[in-house]
Amino acid sequence: MKKFFLIVLLSLNFGVITAQYTDDIPKNRPFFDKKNVSWGYYFGMNFYDFKIDYKTPYAHIIQETNPGFQVGLVGNLNLNSSFSIRTTPGVYFTNRRLIFRNLTGPKDSIRDITSNFVQLPLYLKFNTIRYGNIRPYLMGGITYTYNLNSWEFSKNDNTAGRFRLRTQTWFYEIGFGFEMYLYYFKFTPSIFGVFSLQNELIPDKDPNSPWTSNIESMKTRGIYINLTFE
Repeated sequence: MKKFFLIVLLSLNFGVITAQYTDDIPKNRPFFDKKNVSWGYYFGMNFYDFKIDYKTPYAHIIQETNPGFQVGLVGNLNLNSSFSIRTTPGVYFTNRRLIFRNLTGPKDSIRDITSNFVQLPLYLKFNTIRYGNIRPYLMGGITYTYNLNSWEFSKNDNTAGRFRLRTQTWFYEIGFGFEMYLYYFKFTPSIFGVFSLQNELIPDKDPNSPWTSNIESMKTRGIYINLTFE
């Protein structure tokens, strides 16, 4: 978390310093930000894992993070020159692997968790001053998430090879980006940190389960990078 905020501050500082040297160049799409409402789309990559809290100090799970991808739409409502309300509904695909060190054999010790998230976020976006054709911003908000592959209501648990998670949860997100005003459209690379607000674990039926009995909570966390076109 601290590293993420450090990256945000350094990147914004670098962007503003760099942009100061481009303030005298002709501005592309000078009236774009005068519109009350704008639309667009995005795609990108994500890297998710879990924040795991254990009941005892023994951490028996190793995590492997695999890159995923996401696509979605963008809707933006300008409140004034500095603030706007933004939503970016989309679908996120990711795969996470859990390796249980207390078990042997891949059938029992490895659980591949494929998640297809439908995310409906609502953000408050703060825009800095535009420098030439670059405009940095900060954005944060809350996201309703529906996991299409949670298996929450499955009768099978880890004894049958199925690791269960909650279907519905809430995330909070914070991120930053640089809006680049090109001749025909606005292009925005951005990076976000995402953190679950709720325990997502559905424990196994056996209270002494070697997979879930020592887990106090499991919460999704991750970083994703988006490329946005408006």
